[in-house]
Amino acid sequence: MTTVIMKTTARIVVPIILVLAISLLLQGHNLPGGGFIAGVLTTVAFALIYVAQGLDYLDSGVLGQEVESGAGVFEHRSVTAFRQTFMVGLAVAVASGFAALLFDEPFLTQTFVIVEHLPLYHELEFASALAFDVGVYMVVVGVLLTILSVVGAE
Repeated sequence: MTTVIMKTTARIVVPIILVLAISLLLQGHNLPGGGFIAGVLTTVAFALIYVAQGLDYLDSGVLGQEVESGAGVFEHRSVTAFRQTFMVGLAVAVASGFAALLFDEPFLTQTFVIVEHLPLYHELEFASALAFDVGVYMVVVGVLLTILSVVGAE
């Protein structure tokens, strides 16, 4: 049984961790960060939720769905979603590598485009490395949350 202090701390800290993870994901192609560390931080946020609320909280508390009683941990909706996240992330990462081959460039060659004269930001840089980082992020989140859920259910 978790305490009120743990639940309150998780409620305050989890959004901060997720904002930091998104920030690291988006700046990873230019500065320290990227998909791997953003995925690890996202998993830490989910781990805090699991410790504070339990494994079934995502289905019942957040999504408002009934938790299937008697179902094995591998049939749990969350674990299935985590495995799908892993598979989609792997496909995105590999596809971003093969995209360069369409332009007669070596595998995983990256490029960027700078869009200028934007109203609020003046200019933004869009890098193709972001697609690879998003794929890595999804792989890390999917794998670590699957492991965390399966081990936590035992």
